[in-house]
Amino acid sequence: MTEAIAFDTHRFIKNLTASGFTEKQAEALANEQVQLLNSNLATKADILALKVDIEKVKVDVEKVKGDLELKIESVKGELGLKIEKVKSDLLKWMVMAMIAQGGLIVALLKILL
Repeated sequence: MTEAIAFDTHRFIKNLTASGFTEKQAEALANEQVQLLNSNLATKADILALKVDIEKVKVDVEKVKGDLELKIESVKGELGLKIEKVKSDLLKWMVMAMIAQGGLIVALLKILL
């Protein structure tokens, strides 16, 4: 990873030595500070790489969305066919029940009259 920000180690070391640190302590702290900054901050290259990854994910999401829409349409078609079959079967049972009821009424009227 390239350096994320410009860090003035010389000024940092000068301030620490003026505050009572030894030069060796100040240099060690400055080196650690630079490492910390460089390992935790994103560079422009990092952000560009992330943008490329995001675009790839968007493409994948759109592909999955398209596949899902096709499957939904297929399922809708299958459900429509099943619903029509159930309607047809229900209508047959209703007609048969009406005929049976009519026959029962006729039979009861003959018996009672």
